[in-house]
Amino acid sequence: MSTGMSADVSNAQYLPIADHGLIGDLRTTALVGANGTIDWYCCPRFDSPSVFAALLDSDKGGSFKLAAEVRATTKQFYFPDTNVLITRFYANDGVGEIQDFMPIADESPEPGRHRLIRRVACVRGSLPFRARVAPRFDYGTQPHTLRLTQGQAVFESPSLSLALTATVPMEADGVDMWAEFKLHEGEHAVFALDRVGDGVAPRSCAIAEAEEEFTATVAFWRRWLSASRYRGRWRETVHRSALVLKLLTYAPTGGIVAAPTTSLPEEVGGERNWDYRYVWVRDAAFCVYALLRLGFTQEAEAFMRFLTANVCTCPPGASGPLQIMYGIDGRSDLPERQLDHLEGYQGSWPVRVGNAAVGQLQLDIYGALIDAVYLYDKWGKPISSGDWDYVSGLVDWVCDNWDQPDEGIWETRGGRKDFLYSRLMCWVAIERAIRMAGHRGLPADTARWQRTRDTIYRQIMQRGWSAEHQAFVQYLGGDVLDASVLMMPLAKFISPTDPKWLSTLTALGDRLVSDSLVYRYDPAASPDGLRGMEGTFSICSFWYVEALARAGRLDEARLAFEKMLTYANHVGLFAEEIGQAGEQCGNFPQAFTHLALISAAFNLDRALG
Repeated sequence: MSTGMSADVSNAQYLPIADHGLIGDLRTTALVGANGTIDWYCCPRFDSPSVFAALLDSDKGGSFKLAAEVRATTKQFYFPDTNVLITRFYANDGVGEIQDFMPIADESPEPGRHRLIRRVACVRGSLPFRARVAPRFDYGTQPHTLRLTQGQAVFESPSLSLALTATVPMEADGVDMWAEFKLHEGEHAVFALDRVGDGVAPRSCAIAEAEEEFTATVAFWRRWLSASRYRGRWRETVHRSALVLKLLTYAPTGGIVAAPTTSLPEEVGGERNWDYRYVWVRDAAFCVYALLRLGFTQEAEAFMRFLTANVCTCPPGASGPLQIMYGIDGRSDLPERQLDHLEGYQGSWPVRVGNAAVGQLQLDIYGALIDAVYLYDKWGKPISSGDWDYVSGLVDWVCDNWDQPDEGIWETRGGRKDFLYSRLMCWVAIERAIRMAGHRGLPADTARWQRTRDTIYRQIMQRGWSAEHQAFVQYLGGDVLDASVLMMPLAKFISPTDPKWLSTLTALGDRLVSDSLVYRYDPAASPDGLRGMEGTFSICSFWYVEALARAGRLDEARLAFEKMLTYANHVGLFAEEIGQAGEQCGNFPQAFTHLALISAAFNLDRALG
């Protein structure tokens, strides 16, 4: 996106979730507000405790404020084809900008440094600026000291130390640092925040070095994006989504996080606030599909390495051989706790760290994972004999366990049911494995697999169909509509023009769709164990686009897609959900939404010809 959003640089306590851009270094990320404030940053990894978390508590969370010290409006955009974010300030006496980026660790001679660079420039006239750096370590629970040495400020806490350097004079205010400075046209200032310790020493960042880092970071992102094969109608939008998915990748292991934030509410004031900084098998597998579609095979290969190194070696748990999520380092223990000292975004408490859903049984993940392996085997590299042995074991387990209630794709905490989507993806797991075995001549008990696959198919068609609603429903024998059934034609379970499917699509459009936006389900009709309501689910909205396109309703599909794009934020990012007034809700940005956008754009392009 090259267009910006306008915002009055006022002192609102919490910016809208959508008023942020994302930067990162394939280890962690930071959210930069349209007012120039970094109000979310975990260091040195996605799942590390926060350093800046004013997004979850404006008083206690900590932030890195940097803005023009006069009344101004701002516009924010990405440097073209990169994840370098630029925030511009327009005032009566001049125009200035902040260039925010993180050098890529793998490109650095000091991979442990983790550097965040904020380059300030005055491009017209002159402008005064003010900066205030106020870290609050470990979600604001760890006190820190401030040590000034040789023009550098070192913030030291028991678990982490950060060094701040700047090319303008800085002053201490207790344990925080601040600076006031004025730039004239053509002048620059640089702030660099480095993780130090473990052999990494504080080091200044001169204006010339910041320029070199900027150039190298731009070159990295453009070089990565050049591998894309997408040349369709929505190239800029699709490429922004691809850049987001790459930002959410943890390079050391190949794991892909669902989102870089925790506890951003699905409804302001509600309790649907979860920690998404982990590798969901489902989300990551779908990411692999989206990236393979665009030609990014290295990311798929990296995720396969994550599976081989972590998931395949993890002992089976109470819910089966797969957990629904893992840590970015492959760990399986993700205990959930509440941070009672933080008030939450706009008072949306509780703030959670960890995720208790890790122990849930969600049978659909087997289909998501094996489908990703199948696509990698088809479009990337043939899988190894060891990987096939593991996949075969998973399929055998699915054949033994598919016919049991589970918590389902939406991780409801209202009890297990015979969810149709879970059955559908068990069918996918077996069907894709049969394809791989047949294509490669791999050993498999295909007779048993085929019998089980066909049994699942018949059960879904008979018990998942509601004669009353003339639609496939949320769970077997039920009468609740659920947008997850949109995956039925996408997974090639049913023809997109089958009369039963077309009737279902109409019913979903009548009951769950609002101006192209799609609700997951009606919580009142299908209690999920939580209070309050939620917004429309953006992945479902893009599934709806794709289902319309596959059904031949191309005009409706294209209009729904274009409408969905109007709900993106000013730099093309989507959260998990869209609220009643069109606002972004939930963790941000959300991998699920962006991967579904890529898939919808790809398939709509192909259908339009």
